[in-house]
Parts: sequence; C-alpha cells; structure tokens
Amino acid sequence: MFFIIGNLLPKYHVVYTRKGLFRPDISLLTYMRKKYILPNLLIISVAFLMLALASCKKDKPQVTPVQTATPTQLGLYESDSSIFKLLIVAVSKVGTNSATDYPFVFDTGSGGMVIDADGILPASMITSTGFNFTGDSTIVAGITITNQTSTVEYGDDVTTADKVYGNLAYAAVTVGDQNGSFVIKRLPFLIYYKAVDKNNKTYPTHEFDTFGVSEEYDITFPSGAYITSPFSYFDPGAGLTKGFKMAAIGTSNFALVPAYVPGVVTLGLTAADLSSSSGFTMSQLTFYPGDGYAPIIPATLTYNNKSAFSTNVLFDTGTEPYSYIEDPTAPNALTLLPSGVSVSVATNSGFNYSYVTSDSENLTKTENPSTSGTDVTILGLESFLNNEYMLDFTHHKLGLKKN
Repeated sequence: MFFIIGNLLPKYHVVYTRKGLFRPDISLLTYMRKKYILPNLLIISVAFLMLALASCKKDKPQVTPVQTATPTQLGLYESDSSIFKLLIVAVSKVGTNSATDYPFVFDTGSGGMVIDADGILPASMITSTGFNFTGDSTIVAGITITNQTSTVEYGDDVTTADKVYGNLAYAAVTVGDQNGSFVIKRLPFLIYYKAVDKNNKTYPTHEFDTFGVSEEYDITFPSGAYITSPFSYFDPGAGLTKGFKMAAIGTSNFALVPAYVPGVVTLGLTAADLSSSSGFTMSQLTFYPGDGYAPIIPATLTYNNKSAFSTNVLFDTGTEPYSYIEDPTAPNALTLLPSGVSVSVATNSGFNYSYVTSDSENLTKTENPSTSGTDVTILGLESFLNNEYMLDFTHHKLGLKKN
C-alpha cells in the first residue's frame, strides 16, 4: 500500500479489510646508543643495557577486535482469507499499553507506523474532531502526543479517497510478541482519532493500522517532523548496517487463522549481505524533497506480447490481491487482465521478474497514467512469494533476489 503524497505517489490501492485479524607514533623502535668506555665494564654495561631496555619498554596497547552483532530476527503472521493474502506484524506494546489485539499490516509500500488511538489512549481523550488536551503536548501511558496534526488519504483517486486524521506521537514501541521482540526506544508515529470514507462515513476502529517499513516520509507535519520506517530507528548493533532483508515468503504458511512464521525479517545487514556475491541486485534509490527515499525503481515492462515500455516499479506487500500496471497505451479505465497473460519486468539495475495471471493468482489490472495521475506500477504481495527483498537505510539502496 502507499499513501497519497504530493504528486509523486498519488495513489494507494487497498482492496481488503483488516478488521478481525490478529493482528525493530613512532613505533617502539627507539634508537638507544650506548658507549662502552672500558672493556672491563662490559658486564656492567650489558646489565645496564638490559635494565634500560626494560625501563624503556612500553606495552603494546591491547586492541580488542570489534565483535559484529548478531542480526535481529522478526517473525510475521501470514493470513489468507481465500480472497487475499496478508502479512501482519505484531506490535505488543506502545508506551505502556498493550497493542496485541490489533493487526498491523506489514507494508513495504509506505513509511511509518499508523495506529488508531482506540484502546491505546483513554476514551475521554478521543473525539471526532481531535484529541482532548491543551498545550503543545501531553504524556499519557508513556506516549507523548503532540499538537502537530496531519491528514492521510488512501484510495484509487480523489473521488474514492478515505481520510485518516491524527497527531504526531512518540513512544517506546515493542515490535513483535512472545515469539520474539525488540524495543524501539523512541519512535515517532501517527496516532489517529478518526478515519472516514468519501461520504464522511466513519470506519470501524483500527481499520488503517499500518507498519510501513520503507524509507520514505509518507506523513509530514507543520513543524517539519515526519514519520518513516520504524526499522530506521532501530540500532542493529556493532558491525551491522542499518536496514533489513526479507526472505521469500512462499505460499505454504498462509492460512485463514494467521500462522506465525519465524525469521521472515532480518534487521541489521552484514558485509556478506551487501557484497556483490550475495545474489541481490541493488538499485540506488532517489531522494525526493519532502518525501524521502521512496522504494521506487525504474524498469521496463511488457505484458501480453506488447512492446516493452518504461515505468517505475514499487514492490508492495501492502497491495493485494491485485497488481497495477501503469501503461501509457492502456484504456483510461482500470482493466483486469484475463487469465494466462504473461507479465515481465526488468529493472534498470538488472533484476528480472515475471509471472502469469490466472483466475485466482497474480490478478493484475492495467490503467493509463494520464488518467490515474501516476506512472508507478505496483507489484503486490505475490511478488514476494518467490523473491527476497532488502532495504539498506545507510546507503539508500533496494535489493531484490530470486529465491
């Protein structure tokens, strides 16, 4: 999934609901010249020399080699409603409040944690027009809520956009649960008090809880503050590069009752991960002022034996069950490709990915950028089934690897 942020990413596709689901010198070579005045003083001179050498000797400083930390593993829950698949990350504590009853969509297509205030803050603080407190900020249950507000829009276009209203907040956040977790000591995030559809009808609580792991700044505030990937605030330890990689998730663990799968995400990248022999094809991300490093890379795409054309590609775990091809020759309206259509994508950095549509898998729609307002082709969750994924936050690179 991704947010509407300026003109860069004006669309966000979500066709599932999340309600009810369970929801990181000088070296010591000193020249010492001695004069032996008399031969009979040789023994004394030798003794004196040994004493002098002992007095001049300095111990070499003991250098303790830096031990590379062990990368942190994080498991995810994999859900399949028979209509769509979903990756869920557990967030077991926000401030001092438990948040285990709420699902957070694990989303590579957005940056920042977004959570409904219901059950997190006292009900008396939450109104349809904002949070009930005075001053620049207040602290409740270990959560600092500021008076900095933002509105986030989700949807295919302005006529269908859903809106989420909330405030900038900070708290210690525990990512994961009893199966394994880690704490981000001070994480900025959006805590929201209301979400409405295009007709201003209020959504159920926690409908838009999202754990966006990309390096972009999807939500900004009047003060200039922004939220981005929670993983970017996690220190992986000595010798590791800040970032994460995802294993190919396959299909065997998706179930109606979400199944916990350990070690899907690894936080902290090793030298081996970043080496050319790792098998990852790396793409340099572009910095967009005000939006950060969006995980969008240039590519060439072809489908249904059409001539190849240039596009930008987003690999997005938050989009399911459809992928969306932005084709400048496509009809203006969204069009579902029939079963049996081959789709091939080649990124400019050399990664190739292809699939075939069917009636139930790899569902793909096409649309014209002149109508949609974006040239970003979205490859949804199914592109992660057989491909590994990496984000290097230090060097701002995206890696892809065939499993």
